[in-house]
Amino acid sequence: MDEDRLASVKPFEICSIRPPTENHSLTFRLIRNCYWNKCGFCPIYKTGSTFKKRPAAEVKADITHARMLDDLLKENGIGGSMFTPIIQERAMSLVKRIDKAKQAAGVADPPRQTPLDDSADLRMRWFSSWFIDYPDIADCVEHLMSWRISGRSNCFLGDADALVLKPEYIQDVVSHIRENFPGIERFTVYGRTRTASRNRSVRELAAFKDAGIDRVHFGIESGSADVLKMVNKGATPEDHIKGSLKAAEGGLSCSFYIMPGLGGTGLSETHAVETARVINQAAPDYVRLRTLEIFDGTPLDEMRRKGDFTEADDDQVVLEIKRLIEEIDVSVTLLSDSATNLLQVNGQLPGDRARMLATIDEYLSMPSRDRIEYSLQSRLASFTGQYGNLSEEVLNAIAPIVKDNRLDPAAALNEDLKQMTAFVKSRLMP
Repeated sequence: MDEDRLASVKPFEICSIRPPTENHSLTFRLIRNCYWNKCGFCPIYKTGSTFKKRPAAEVKADITHARMLDDLLKENGIGGSMFTPIIQERAMSLVKRIDKAKQAAGVADPPRQTPLDDSADLRMRWFSSWFIDYPDIADCVEHLMSWRISGRSNCFLGDADALVLKPEYIQDVVSHIRENFPGIERFTVYGRTRTASRNRSVRELAAFKDAGIDRVHFGIESGSADVLKMVNKGATPEDHIKGSLKAAEGGLSCSFYIMPGLGGTGLSETHAVETARVINQAAPDYVRLRTLEIFDGTPLDEMRRKGDFTEADDDQVVLEIKRLIEEIDVSVTLLSDSATNLLQVNGQLPGDRARMLATIDEYLSMPSRDRIEYSLQSRLASFTGQYGNLSEEVLNAIAPIVKDNRLDPAAALNEDLKQMTAFVKSRLMP
């Protein structure tokens, strides 16, 4: 193989933060970080690169290098739809050959960077370990392989709120992606409802659709004005409604992310009822649940430490979701597709309401001790599903209730089981 060609391949920036539905999508980074970056619950983008709109020429160069690397994967028999030890070996061999060719040619890529802070606590160390600001060739190979195995049809453009960009910019980038990856059928982005509501006309949002964007993922978190103000979301319930309606009128599919538990114990009721009200008026295509997980060092964590925020327990969060499902009266697909969620409550409302509520009631009817054990088992299953197996630190955390390689929580105190559950949950990616 031409060594000059190998040496000319460069890493391309990928989106570590993306919706669960885009976990295996091809991604390109149009924006670094989030221009708002003030939400009280959010640990993302607090270290590492600062907010920047990347020049289109820079992004298009990334796309070209992604295509060059993808061509090399195909030529080396790494372009199939399965991940096997042989395929993995070929991929690692290709990475080594590229690195060797670069060294021989005196070519040096920018160093791989994660936003790891040596002073960060253990949990933030874990978080930053998979958040890659600047990837290396091995990261890019893994990313392309994941996309190929998933079907090679989806592309996500990040980081946060692509609606701050001009439609002409999106058109330029998407056209270049289509030229290099003609099999891609769907393009999605994150957006802020405030941007759609206050800074974009319906005509401009329609231009995003014309440029190739199919869906915008809005993290609305809550429909309660009090909750949104408490966590400094920087948007109002009216922004959620108006922004979604304008995007839909422009032809974009809208997906809402809401955060059960975000109101804590004090605002739990209004959080559920007002969020349902906003959903009923905004009528998004999808509503996705992401149960609150408080990260150390965030403003919400500081509120909790000061006693200004009391975290809702599993039962209260489940009751919130029950109330939400009872109150939604528009046609919407509700999905529990976050590893932090306790129950898998999925369906099309209003038609599947009875079935979804039955799942919730089955949990609530369990004895208290059974609910505590169920919570731990559910989070362990989520961890295994997300990472493939339990990590050493998780195994150490649950060691007191493991006997003969099986969970045996019978002798454990309720509080000990809750602490184990909290630890496992803290290692899940939302």
